[in-house]
Amino acid sequence: MLDVEDPIQGHYTLEVSSPGNDRLLFRPQDFERFAGSLVKVRLDLPLAGRRKFKGRLQGLEGENVVIEQDGEPVSLPLDQIEEARLVPEY
Repeated sequence: MLDVEDPIQGHYTLEVSSPGNDRLLFRPQDFERFAGSLVKVRLDLPLAGRRKFKGRLQGLEGENVVIEQDGEPVSLPLDQIEEARLVPEY
């Protein structure tokens, strides 16, 4: 369609990419959609003395992201998450 309509004047290179296997999670819906996936989460401020968590994403409970870490549920405040991303499993 781009070749037919030619909306961009001149020469250009079109790149198409995907978020990848280690995609970032931003929106609350992302944490529901990828429930069951392995994730890494980094918080703005320490919780129970730590900022970094890795575990199986359980989803959302209210305003908290729940992961299972070492067989125990850990509730992380959504508004304190600095970065969350999927961990590829091969």
